[in-house]
Amino acid sequence: MSRRLLPLASLLAMSVGSAAHAEMNFNRIASFATALNNGDRAAETSSAEIIAASDDGMTLIYTDSPLGVVGLIDIADATTPQPRGNIDVGGEPTSVTVIGNTAYVAVNTSKSYVEPSGKLVAIDLGAASIIAECDLGGQPDSTAHDDAGSFVAVAIENERDEDAGDGRLGQMPAGYMIKAMLKDGSLDCAVMERIEVTGLAAIAPEDPEPEFVDVNGLGEIAGTLQENNHIVVIGADGQVLSHFPAGAVDLEGIDATDERAALTFTERQPGRLREPDGLQWIDNDHFMIANEGDMDGGSRSITVFAKDGTLVWESGNAFETPIIQAGHYPDKRSDAKGVEPEGMEIARFGDRTYAFVLSERSSTVSVYDVTDPANPAFKQVLPSGISPEGVIAIPGRNLFATANEVDLIEDGGARSHVMLYEYQEAPAAYPTLTSEGGDELIGWGAISGLVAGEDGLIYAVNDSFYGFQPRIFVIDPAQTPARILRAIDVTRGGHPAQKLDIEGITTDGDGGFWLASEGRIDRLIPHALYHVNAKGEIKQEVAFPAELLAHETRFGAEGITRTEDGTLWVAIQRNWGDDAGNDVKLLNYAPETGEWGAVTYPTEDPENGWVGLSEITAHGGYLYLIERDNQIGNAARVKQITRVALEGLAPAPLGETLPVVQKELVRDMIPDLAAWHGYTVDKIEGLAIQTDGTAWVVSDNDGVDDSSGETFFWSPGRF
Repeated sequence: MSRRLLPLASLLAMSVGSAAHAEMNFNRIASFATALNNGDRAAETSSAEIIAASDDGMTLIYTDSPLGVVGLIDIADATTPQPRGNIDVGGEPTSVTVIGNTAYVAVNTSKSYVEPSGKLVAIDLGAASIIAECDLGGQPDSTAHDDAGSFVAVAIENERDEDAGDGRLGQMPAGYMIKAMLKDGSLDCAVMERIEVTGLAAIAPEDPEPEFVDVNGLGEIAGTLQENNHIVVIGADGQVLSHFPAGAVDLEGIDATDERAALTFTERQPGRLREPDGLQWIDNDHFMIANEGDMDGGSRSITVFAKDGTLVWESGNAFETPIIQAGHYPDKRSDAKGVEPEGMEIARFGDRTYAFVLSERSSTVSVYDVTDPANPAFKQVLPSGISPEGVIAIPGRNLFATANEVDLIEDGGARSHVMLYEYQEAPAAYPTLTSEGGDELIGWGAISGLVAGEDGLIYAVNDSFYGFQPRIFVIDPAQTPARILRAIDVTRGGHPAQKLDIEGITTDGDGGFWLASEGRIDRLIPHALYHVNAKGEIKQEVAFPAELLAHETRFGAEGITRTEDGTLWVAIQRNWGDDAGNDVKLLNYAPETGEWGAVTYPTEDPENGWVGLSEITAHGGYLYLIERDNQIGNAARVKQITRVALEGLAPAPLGETLPVVQKELVRDMIPDLAAWHGYTVDKIEGLAIQTDGTAWVVSDNDGVDDSSGETFFWSPGRF
């Protein structure tokens, strides 16, 4: 057998090299887990939230609220960020901005909601030490500084207690803004200009809660009053220059209030208040806002205003579209806020001005060309860590970085990360799979199984995350990125089939498919095989035999394949009650006779967690399998493709001693996963092999639930 197995990086380089003068794109080049900065506190929950960079672009600083510190990262080599440790700031850091080599950190020291307090801390980044502190008189949120480095603007939110009363405004004391003046490059605590913003908003004018601030080239401060649904612009003289309501948006074609596990973009929300969070100046006259929402709204959109309050541009539901097409729509967390745009950065790279808009719930960065503020143009959607909160651009080095706040250490999941991206003359490396270009908007995620069709297409299934929308997705792998052409609903009696957890798919040789569903007793989902026609209609249901079910666990069928003789092989994910050690079963089923048999497959012994099977695919006289552990990041050890020869493979009847197969390692996929420069994901779920031996692999993004939402669909070469 001739095998052409190239490293993924080499495969990507080959595709990149075909374009002599590729257009410029942003691509991720590195990631940094905040735990690397935490020393003997590495096992504690930490969080990268707001992020800034030194003027020379060599050091990143981020706020870490759970630990009460700011963390430093050396990015002299941006592809290999190095830890510089943490600095205790004596409270909860809420924001950071940097002038030269001095970081100004807003710190919340409040005793309670009714006794808010805070301070502004100056830190010398070179010495990694605090050099000054000033009392702010209230609870701070965001910070920004002017181009001249003469002052730091601070939003004093004095946030409400959401558990008090009805959880609404107003709750005293009111918020305000601070203009902290600098003298000789240092804080001058004697000159703290307090700017009142009460009496401006139509919603709770007595209780403004400034959220986000930014400063333009004229020294004017723009700020969002999120809960008040209001925007205020402060002139360079410290007086209110303009103020106006953020307004509302009529949203159409969204997935809004339907709480079923399905992606249906057919709903509407008229008059949805914007309630903006992030704000950034585009130029001296225009700024963009990210409409996250809070009490009564969240238009899940981005908007451009002139500073006099003129509405210049509104994205409406179009902001979500590329995120949906990239498989990042967060169905279980969307509620009424959709992808939840929140943080933002705007910066000029070359001759173009770009907006980098973070979507907290979809874990993405949306890049827009805003060179013309009246006509922002979508450019890219990029993967970030889980729940990006802050972003900083470093145009002088063609870089930007995101801070991703969620840390899942208590659940054994991904840690909080800082991720770095470079502006490159190269194709966009992400997404690797998209539904862009279809006749209708197709939402997707949680891809769990693949099979190659004779038509050159790949067929994929989603798992029970979308329990009310089981689907077969038709993928064209010849396009870059691979394209989902259409979705076929799996139905029973004309309705979406319920009680399925589809983990495997194979062709039936007659235009239809066999599907393997992983059972789960606590959810009344049976272990079974399903025969469907080309339209996705279930025509036959095959239950697992009693001899097998007598030893069942919830970790059942994870893949199915059909060999040339028409028999089906099913991979069981983990060992059941009658399996020894770390052994698992490969089931054999003959549709013509209804007979079952099995063999034993020995998986690797896990260092941590467990190791099991995720897929099985017949090709060229072998059964190819995905064997993986459930570990992520640096803890990942087993993400591999193996194979078992079909020749001499003789399954024994269930209940008898099963023969143990000999497996052969075909490919270690950890280096493949590292090529995307994020953290190593755990769920490598699908494998398809085309007639010419070209293999395709896909990861399961868990429907963006406690996940970065990244789906990797790639070819490791020919088998």
